Amino acid sequence: VQRTSLQDIADKLGITKPALYYHFSSREELVRSILMPLIEEGERFVADQEGRDDADARELLEGYFDFFYRHRQDLMLVLSEWTMLTDLGLIDKVLAWHGRLGKRMFGPRPTLAQATRAVVALGGLQDCCLQFPDTPQRQLREKSVDAALAALGA
Repeated sequence: VQRTSLQDIADKLGITKPALYYHFSSREELVRSILMPLIEEGERFVADQEGRDDADARELLEGYFDFFYRHRQDLMLVLSEWTMLTDLGLIDKVLAWHGRLGKRMFGPRPTLAQATRAVVALGGLQDCCLQFPDTPQRQLREKSVDAALAALGA
């Protein structure tokens, strides 16, 4: 988005540049509007997991995979706009999910070994959604969740 002119964005959307400015006062606001649904849905998922009485690692990982699989195009934007998204404070929120979900799986005070396994498992699920775009979702989900469980030591 940073390397794309607002005129190019307006042209792609089939609107005028002034109309684009009417809706979005800046490039950052445009990026935020694209990513806020991802952030809000992710926050709901994490909060729902934190509110559960039972802690089933497979179910948590399957839900996390499904979330990122649905948003894999948004993830590509995140990767290409890392600096802008860091400046907007959106990256910190996404990274905090790993810690919160790790606590959900390992308890309120995970050891360093447990916390690193959680980061590897959860980050690996995100990466799998991007790395294997031609693999059918069901097959990719099964293999990715199995690998994440192995990383957790489960």
